[in-house]
Amino acid sequence: MVTRQRNSSFVIGFRFTFSMVTVEIPNRFLHQLWLKKQAKHLFHSEGRLKTKVAGGKNPGNISPVKHVMSEEEQQRQTAAAADLLSMNGQSQIYTATEDTLFTQTAPVLSKTHSLSLEWVFGMNPALPALCQQDADQLVILYAGAHFGVIYNHTLNSQYMLQGHCHSISCMCVSRDRRWIATADQGPKCMVVMWDSYSGIPVQTLFNCHPAGGVTAMAFSSDTQQLVTLGAEEIQRVCIWKWMDEAEKPLWCTDLDPKHGFQVNIIFNPSDNTRLLSSSDTHVLFYNTLCKSAPRGCDTAPDRSEIVNLAAGSLSTSVFHYKLPLILTATAAGSLLIWDVSAYLTATEKHPKVKCKILPLQNAPITCLAATDSYFVTGDTEGHIKFYDEEFKLLIRYTEFSLDTIVFISFSKECTERPLDSCGLRAEPRIVRNFVVTTVSSIVHVKALESKTEMLLQKECEPLRAVDCHPEQSTVAMGNGNGVLKVWDYNSKTIVCSRTFENSDIRCIAFDSQGQNLAVGFESGAVHILDPQTLESGPDDCFHYSKDRIHLLAFSSDSNYLATADAGNAVTVFRLQADEESLHHWTYVGRYRSHYKPIRDLLFGVHPKSGQPRLLSLGMDRQLVEYDLKKSTVDNLLILSSVRIEQTAVPMCMAWYPPLTAEQFLLTASDQYKMKLFDSTSMMCRKTILGPRYGSPVEKVLVLPMSADTNKYYLAFITEDKLGLQILPLDGNPFKSNALICHPSGTSTLTCSYDGRFVFTSGRFDCTVLSWELNLNALEAAAALGGDGMLPFYTMLEGGKDGAFSKMEQLFFYCQIRSQGIDTMEKRQISTKIPLSEVSSLMQALAYFPTHKEVKDIENEIRFSKFAETGKYVTDIDLEDFIKLYINHRPAFGICDEFMQAFHVLGIHDSTGQLALKKEELLKMLKNRGEAMTNKEVRQCFASLLVLDGKEEGEKPGRQSEYSLELKMPEWIPMEAFACGLPGLPSSAELNRSPTSQE
Repeated sequence: MVTRQRNSSFVIGFRFTFSMVTVEIPNRFLHQLWLKKQAKHLFHSEGRLKTKVAGGKNPGNISPVKHVMSEEEQQRQTAAAADLLSMNGQSQIYTATEDTLFTQTAPVLSKTHSLSLEWVFGMNPALPALCQQDADQLVILYAGAHFGVIYNHTLNSQYMLQGHCHSISCMCVSRDRRWIATADQGPKCMVVMWDSYSGIPVQTLFNCHPAGGVTAMAFSSDTQQLVTLGAEEIQRVCIWKWMDEAEKPLWCTDLDPKHGFQVNIIFNPSDNTRLLSSSDTHVLFYNTLCKSAPRGCDTAPDRSEIVNLAAGSLSTSVFHYKLPLILTATAAGSLLIWDVSAYLTATEKHPKVKCKILPLQNAPITCLAATDSYFVTGDTEGHIKFYDEEFKLLIRYTEFSLDTIVFISFSKECTERPLDSCGLRAEPRIVRNFVVTTVSSIVHVKALESKTEMLLQKECEPLRAVDCHPEQSTVAMGNGNGVLKVWDYNSKTIVCSRTFENSDIRCIAFDSQGQNLAVGFESGAVHILDPQTLESGPDDCFHYSKDRIHLLAFSSDSNYLATADAGNAVTVFRLQADEESLHHWTYVGRYRSHYKPIRDLLFGVHPKSGQPRLLSLGMDRQLVEYDLKKSTVDNLLILSSVRIEQTAVPMCMAWYPPLTAEQFLLTASDQYKMKLFDSTSMMCRKTILGPRYGSPVEKVLVLPMSADTNKYYLAFITEDKLGLQILPLDGNPFKSNALICHPSGTSTLTCSYDGRFVFTSGRFDCTVLSWELNLNALEAAAALGGDGMLPFYTMLEGGKDGAFSKMEQLFFYCQIRSQGIDTMEKRQISTKIPLSEVSSLMQALAYFPTHKEVKDIENEIRFSKFAETGKYVTDIDLEDFIKLYINHRPAFGICDEFMQAFHVLGIHDSTGQLALKKEELLKMLKNRGEAMTNKEVRQCFASLLVLDGKEEGEKPGRQSEYSLELKMPEWIPMEAFACGLPGLPSSAELNRSPTSQE
């Protein structure tokens, strides 16, 4: 592309490509489109169906066919398709109207999922709101996390467009508001087209910009074409004939990075062959119809006309609705007007392009739009002004007290009125209502009455703090701007709110009786509020830490409050009564009980005394209990500190529900394991394979007992997912289910007092999502996985016909070995093996537990029935052993653990392979972890390296230190070290880097 300029401060560029044909769309477009696709489906079976249309047997979107049909064939097939429609029923897309989505006759999908999105609190502040309807009902479209939200303000109702796996990066709507397009950025990005009347997806463009996703897009005026602007390092612009389901774009071109990162793109409303994109320094003009140039040509005028502008001074650009002009708004409050008529009609290679600056106002223009016969500007002062084609001021709205205008979306409905109110000659002008997106809010403007209505208050900072009232249908949310709101989640209305100036709310918590609401701040302050008014007394505000408060917990009797801060310390407050029987909170003490971040804070009740107890769990693998009874003012005491993990990092904890006669503490670790610890001795009593959904469980929450199933369930969050787990835990993977809730990261979760809803907050996406639970659907999904041992057999390599056969043989061999291999005595037939053989059988199956893990396994078996029978278990049968093996072995096999260890500890040798130095390996084996003795090291390497001592003249079977040093090479490659160990990967697998597994 060639551009005309005198310096590099501003460029307007032009592009040519091959010709395109514009097709006029009649009013009966939907009817013809549906019949056309049905005809293709009837007579060309090789078409690929991409989109499912609910409620009918007719597919709603069929791929185009290669056969070129005559007009008679098309008419005949259209008639056949019409007959098919009459026989099989109508499509929901074809029969939907503007009022379908929010009426009682709208299609209601059966709740076949255990988790259903019920409401989106907040929105994506980086994207504007778009006006959908403005006649009988006021409907707008905006984005929240990875959902498109169609919000009916009149009915206070939402409909979510669900289909993306990443946060939505841009949206656009067709001129008639019938079609919606949403796009995202990330691996396997997608562009999805939706029917706004029915909420059904009608087309999907998979991975259309694989290098970075989509940053902007727009429909053509006839809706047939969609232009997408990629977010790649070298941006690409593509035009799609999306209604024909083309696999490849109709037209595409790459942009020069020197023109800046383009963030906006639009079609010319009066000419679909011309487009416009802009960055904060450059504006690019595209002409996709070039008859005089070959396909793919890349020419433009020379660089002579230029305007000297500072970088970042451009806001947005639009086409003139009548003349061949491009208008660009600047931060100086002026318009750049580019005359491209010479370029469009020129025959020479480098035509002249004229540009002039038109000062409009003093305030910087932040928004520029064109509608009907107006040009509309929005500025940093919140003023909205309408200009005619000669840029004369017609209407201005300055009395709304808005902040900086970001975007203006006009209604498709319009009226006419004379403009005598502006002091101009009275003449009829088209007037439309519009929706204004500002920096902090979404406002609807009624143009005729000059009135505004607040639709949404934007959350410009993440909503990381959320908690539900224990007895009422309210949920409290706090954001990074210090705004605390309490919502009624049934009526979707705000009960009360409060703003803490210059404060960042990090966590909140209700007490068990709902009489207090604690708020923790980034500054280290803690406020205890009245949940009804959100007010606090002077004695209820504490600031004993300079570090961020990120965890809050109340005791079950509401007499204690504990906080955990970023300084790895725990602070405790106590509710006491003074001489006048007035209750107030007092400071007990602060203790830096961990040397790594605290992951969870939990109150409980002593099983014998019934007194409150407080536990903290840190990434240092320590579980600390505090002595609340003996602690005095400014003297918080530690009762015990137990290391609960060897190598895994604990992530969270919760009290296990009363499913057994014993009380257990449940923990989850970063190795996808869950463990049950005895609440008194803190002995590990059970290890269970946890949910595996791409990242470890970060927080768990035991739900109230379900009234429908009379069972307990566990809600959990991972890095980006929300899931449910059926209790009791046994390692069955079919008993859990999860879905993406916040692609950019999940902060926390909470549940309603009746267990109907679960709320999740995003780490960065400024939303809180409300999920409705359907536990019967979860039970049904678990039943599909099979009963008894069937789910566990599927987790073995090769199933019951694969690894199970080898396991069975080894199990019977252990029976023989336990009775003596060389014995001639009569053998006892049994279906069990003794406890002493379990670890050997584990090792034979390529799982090598540490001494502590062996002890945990033995304790799990030994105490498995002690609470019921009062006796220890000393043997185990094959089925119980299979469950034990599946739950204890590494979640993704020993291969990943082995490769991860070498990638952390090893270095690349001269051949490029990962290797460990001999001295370093022996030193680590003898000093780190469960240290091995010299004898144990010699015995292990003697087996691996086949040391027999013959070279040194020793007796067979003796392994000396000298023979070990002689046999071991100076550098030990990963593959050479693994070749003698069973169950490790092949050489090809060993050379690849470890990756995360879903």
